Amino acid sequence: MRVMTCRRIQWLLYAGVALTMIWGDPAAALESESESAEIMPLAARSLLLDGVMLKSGRCVVVGERGHILYSDDQGESWHQVAVPTRATLTSVAFHDDATGWAAGHDAVILMTRDGAKTWEKLRDAPKEEKPILDLWCVDSQNGFAVGAYGLFLQTNDGGNTWRPHVIIEEDRHLNQVAAASNGKFYIAAEAGLALRSVDAGQTWQDIRAPYEGSFFGLLPLAHDTVLLFGLRGHLFRSEDAGDAWEKIETGTEAMLNAGVRLSDGRIVIAGNEGTLIVSRDEGLSFTLHPQADRKGISCLVPTQDNHLLLFGEGGAKKIPVTFD
Repeated sequence: MRVMTCRRIQWLLYAGVALTMIWGDPAAALESESESAEIMPLAARSLLLDGVMLKSGRCVVVGERGHILYSDDQGESWHQVAVPTRATLTSVAFHDDATGWAAGHDAVILMTRDGAKTWEKLRDAPKEEKPILDLWCVDSQNGFAVGAYGLFLQTNDGGNTWRPHVIIEEDRHLNQVAAASNGKFYIAAEAGLALRSVDAGQTWQDIRAPYEGSFFGLLPLAHDTVLLFGLRGHLFRSEDAGDAWEKIETGTEAMLNAGVRLSDGRIVIAGNEGTLIVSRDEGLSFTLHPQADRKGISCLVPTQDNHLLLFGEGGAKKIPVTFD
């Protein structure tokens, strides 16, 4: 769970200008996985790709060159921690306030047992050239990671070992995984593909939307309602767990990367070029609220003081959630 979220060259060029937003800095990916991340005074302004808010109020964020930072004051200030890799980290997930994982390029997986203060390396496989793009903690022992070229890894022993599974026949990137409150899991993938699991990730069903472009994010809502979004501002809504989809107008052609539901029920979805779109009717319609800096946004995290943290190519940014 998330606590309150030739061929190599073709892969590097995937999604064009969105490269660093979803896949991170390719130069950083080539650095030795044996090195430790450099502590940098401006790490909070570097490319940050994913973050979570713990129940304790600590926010943890990960990004390029192995950067992991945390904030104990709702994003007002950030503390970078030592990490045993310089690989770009694309995802972070926590089971509770102490136990969490981070993952990314080189198929690296890190674990913390003290709320992000220290990290140990559980796995890395740079020769596979399959970066991990997202991961999920089901509980303290079980979880899975998804990534490039159909990569799907599963653990049942708290991350000590990760077993690969084939869940699709196509060689497609699995970009994001999310869980609904009713126990269903979903994966957003490339080339119009989306997947659903009703058995905690043991088996997966194809629920692709009527669009051949790639999806980079999804947001499960109440019951079986789910939003699926990606390239060129495309967003689809389903009320039956993905069996049927309705196209929703977004007012933008920017790539959409991440979404979150606020405590008052509003839905916010973010993307490239500083794009924010907001819905007040369960995703049936959206209004556009672009950020003036036009910095790409890869992750949204609501704070406990009624603000929203934006993470992306501009680093960490805190904004109010008025959207007037």
